[in-house]
Amino acid sequence: MKETVVLNKKESQKSTLEQFKKEVNDGLNESLKTLPSKFFYDKKGDALFVEIMHLPEYYVTRSEHEIFKDKSASIIKALALDQDTYFELIELGAGDGMKTKELLQELSRENYKFDYIPVDISQNALEKLEKDLNQKMPHIAVKTKQGDYFEVLESLKENQHPKVILFLGSNIGNMPDDVAEVFIANLSENLNFGDKFFLGVDLIKPAAIVLPAYNDSKGVTAAFNLNLLERINRELDADFEIENFKHQPEYDEKQGIATSFLVSTKEQDVFIKKINKIFHFAKGEKILTEISRKYNDKILDKILKKTAFVIKDRITDRKKYFANYVLEHL
Repeated sequence: MKETVVLNKKESQKSTLEQFKKEVNDGLNESLKTLPSKFFYDKKGDALFVEIMHLPEYYVTRSEHEIFKDKSASIIKALALDQDTYFELIELGAGDGMKTKELLQELSRENYKFDYIPVDISQNALEKLEKDLNQKMPHIAVKTKQGDYFEVLESLKENQHPKVILFLGSNIGNMPDDVAEVFIANLSENLNFGDKFFLGVDLIKPAAIVLPAYNDSKGVTAAFNLNLLERINRELDADFEIENFKHQPEYDEKQGIATSFLVSTKEQDVFIKKINKIFHFAKGEKILTEISRKYNDKILDKILKKTAFVIKDRITDRKKYFANYVLEHL
């Protein structure tokens, strides 16, 4: 049986708009202006990101998909799941679920007892995913949840069912390390003994591999980044002139941190009507829109230090561009 658990639609839209206004206002008032990457994902942003995932330069999705496609049986073995025990498979930031479908098929084929609970901030993405799963895997129980990761964490302890949390696509890398530490610590506090956390991370690599993934030759990533300004124009009645901003990715190979910026190409003022404020941009001034941290074992160990999670296994693609870690709550 299929089930969708969402807020009342009007309340949800109002809540999201108020949150959008607040975070845009807060971010553009900082000394280094920022805009939260989670707001990339409106209907247009979802479509652009799906296109990005299929670009030849964007190794991230392809590498992790290889792990799920070729090693789903190994994933299930590493998670040490009991075929006779019901569990909840909860995916944070599910998107289109492309990789997870490989795992769902294998779990179903082996007759595991579970519900799949995809969580995403984009209701559009959840509706498309549920419809697709209804058509292709009607025997799998799907319960979607729309919301922010942090909001969903609070509800995890409501039942005592065993849980497997999926956090894929190196989404953890969109958080600064201190925020990632708090996020995983909160997740740890809301899980029970024996629960599993399957974490996908992009591994540290040379700039020659990383930078093109964030600056593709077709300009899709640039359009994805700039769409954030278009969304502010659409939803907050702003007057950003998109042609006066450019997409600029950077990568610090030593630290393993990629960043994406929108750069003002001229001195200009932007009025955001629903915030009722003018924001000034100097020529060359940057807006930080995304952080994409790359990992190794040492960095991950530090982030996990204050949690109850223990690394049980590590599965990589053939090129060792990407790794999925099996963590257990002890």
